[in-house]
Amino acid sequence: MMSEQALQDIVIVGGGTAGWMTAAMMSQVLDGQLGRIRLIESEQIGTVGVGEATIPTIHAFNQKLGIDEAEMMRVTNATFKLGIEFVNWGELGDCYLHPFGPFGQDLNGVAFHHYWRRGQDLGIDNPIGDYCLANVAAKQEKFAHPNRDPKSILSTYAYAFHFDASRYARYLRHYAEERGVIRTEGKIVDVKLRQDDGFIESVRLESGEAIAGDLFIDCSGFRGLLIEEALNTGYEDWTQWLPCDRAVAVPSENVSPLTPYTRATAGNAGWQWRIPLQHRMGNGHVYCSSYLSEDEAITTALANLEGPALAEPRVLQFTTGKRKKMWNRNCIAIGLSGGFLEPLESTSIWLIQAAIALLMQRFPDRNFDIEDIDDYNRNMQGRFEEVRDFLILHYKATERTDTDFWNDCRTMSIPETLQQRIDMFRKRGHAIFHPAELFVEANWLAIYLGQHVIPEACDPRVHCFDDEYTRKRLQQMQMMVAKTAQEMPMHGSTIESFCRAKPAHV
Repeated sequence: MMSEQALQDIVIVGGGTAGWMTAAMMSQVLDGQLGRIRLIESEQIGTVGVGEATIPTIHAFNQKLGIDEAEMMRVTNATFKLGIEFVNWGELGDCYLHPFGPFGQDLNGVAFHHYWRRGQDLGIDNPIGDYCLANVAAKQEKFAHPNRDPKSILSTYAYAFHFDASRYARYLRHYAEERGVIRTEGKIVDVKLRQDDGFIESVRLESGEAIAGDLFIDCSGFRGLLIEEALNTGYEDWTQWLPCDRAVAVPSENVSPLTPYTRATAGNAGWQWRIPLQHRMGNGHVYCSSYLSEDEAITTALANLEGPALAEPRVLQFTTGKRKKMWNRNCIAIGLSGGFLEPLESTSIWLIQAAIALLMQRFPDRNFDIEDIDDYNRNMQGRFEEVRDFLILHYKATERTDTDFWNDCRTMSIPETLQQRIDMFRKRGHAIFHPAELFVEANWLAIYLGQHVIPEACDPRVHCFDDEYTRKRLQQMQMMVAKTAQEMPMHGSTIESFCRAKPAHV
């Protein structure tokens, strides 16, 4: 028997990726035993739907739901992703990959990059990416599922997906509705608050129907229909560090092989994304409107398409930052309604995932204990801040001086937490991170070294071994990575045999 304080009605406002991810996970975890779940969305409003790239954490979410990977990939026209290629970020002409895997192998308790740094002093000029299988395989357009044998080099990397986010949302809608989630089509025109405590009591649709609930999940996008318009929660603006505030999105035809990585190419006042799906190429131009006009941004986006455009360019406006509280009274903001950090490292879906997971851990009853709410907000604040600092590093670490935008990014003041990390790495090569963080040592190394933040010195323990030992081990690792990548199948071949989309989905 359910407690009298148990939630009876859970109302999710907004569909899209955030809404249907939330509905799907709730339907699986709660299993119809705790609270009725209802999702309200309006096809008149639509969704942003450009979150086409993910990071490896998506596997935990899909596995929790019991989703078949091959089926999901076929339905969403997905491709595999081994990392993100960054072009023109350090200097014009630069190109490096942020791969989903470690660089080399630690030796005698010392992180590999210290041996690589010593190798630079010895005249071994191989980029550190040569020692990472995910990096080398991606550049050769190879992909194979990782091996589960921890002794195999094929176990050293992870992967994610490029997929059609709108189709992923529809896939999860079907999943959730099969498990009892009720979808209501309608546009919300009013939100009623309780007089005694300011909690949300109900929402009223354009049809006149009032829908009451105990817990409301705001997945209404940038608008923040509940968390902001109804509850006036407030917003932390982070544009002083992440100045881009516009994006132009436009799909195009595929005219080249499907690469197993996302590409982010820095421009004059922002950057452009390239995301290969089975049925099209996802493209976009993220930029700062203080340095570039909308017309110029659209012209640039269209000029750099590899194939014919499949739709008219769509312009999105945003403010990087987050709500001051993501859980306010009986309302939790998930997705764009909770905050937005530009898609440079494909973290948008992970932030949705993190919010859902934390909600499941702090799932409330009608008492809505303030300790749980405060803990949720502290945790989500920390998650957003760690992603924020990692994104800022890309802009701060540039050496470009060719435009006012990059000069301002290079010379800007940054959060003290990030400055400490950079200083520690630049001086002694220590890549500071906390075990519970999303981005670990290999992630930070990829950006530091890819953008020429080179340590002045390496770990002194490296000098305990003679130079010949260092040379030999570096050569052995490079050769093993190169040989393994050479033997892997092509990315396109793996898609063809594992998850080729049916013609109806093209």
